[in-house]
Amino acid sequence: MKPNDIPADQFTAWEGAVAFRLFADQTDPTLTVPEQIAGRIGDRILGGQMAPGERIGEQELADEFAVSRGPIREALRILEREGLVTILARRGAVVTELSTTELRELMEIRGGLFELVVRKLADQPHPELLPLLRAGTERLQALATETDAGGEYAETTYRLLILCARLAGNQRLQRMLTGLSLQTLRYSKLGLASVARRERSARLWQEATDALAAGDVDRMVRLTRQRIEESGDEAVRQLQSRPAPGSAP
Repeated sequence: MKPNDIPADQFTAWEGAVAFRLFADQTDPTLTVPEQIAGRIGDRILGGQMAPGERIGEQELADEFAVSRGPIREALRILEREGLVTILARRGAVVTELSTTELRELMEIRGGLFELVVRKLADQPHPELLPLLRAGTERLQALATETDAGGEYAETTYRLLILCARLAGNQRLQRMLTGLSLQTLRYSKLGLASVARRERSARLWQEATDALAAGDVDRMVRLTRQRIEESGDEAVRQLQSRPAPGSAP
């Protein structure tokens, strides 16, 4: 299939299968009450409705969800495990602050896991892989030039990554990448906020897809790592340019 043979809405069918929320691979009836609450709070953190460092009131949440504070505490522990909440002694829970150290660690892990996905797919090619990458790259190129599309662009890149992991056929690897995506999404939105960064990222996605189509897996891996590192470096610059928490404006 050539790039211009792909229906315009081809990627829509794929991306609808990936949701950016905790327990996205489960239905609500199978979740415990704390898990359902954790999913709702996680949505707010990932969507930016709750800012880094913001205090999370247990009683306010208990009132909102009409439960005791026990399920709220358990939900917050789930979110802490996922890296979205920090529980401080004698201070309670806050939305986890963004950290350059955490960012570098997460990007390093993400790059390594995605390389494993790519090499598995190269050893056992899946017929949907190239159509998926081409359709996804076409979507990224369209989003790259839209002024306020940084968040949607970042989410699209992660949907591509997770969908590729599904095609690799390793469920544990897929779950690891999905969990990692939740932790890194806020950073990626920083690193892909500008049109220039998104255009650069889209070019690297295109070059990596072309490399895979040509059978050059090593080049695809290099380009993928380069893309991840460049976006990570930009997110670091954005974080370092922000005033320290509690400092005067």
